[in-house]
Amino acid sequence: MKYVDLIAAVLLIIGGLNWGLVGLFDFNLVSFLFHSFPEVVRVVYVLVGLAGLWGLWKLFSCNKCCT
Repeated sequence: MKYVDLIAAVLLIIGGLNWGLVGLFDFNLVSFLFHSFPEVVRVVYVLVGLAGLWGLWKLFSCNKCCT
């Protein structure tokens, strides 16, 4: 599961940076990098969303913390 956690963390960082750029500069990095491949853009967004769900699950399934 360590690899899944690492991949999810990287995807969450990418998503966070992308949304930060959209909010600050109205610049979508994912669309800029893959503008010729809209299917790839969609896959990246889906993967970032799944990483967010994974992060939520990990956050709320933590039995060792907040007791």
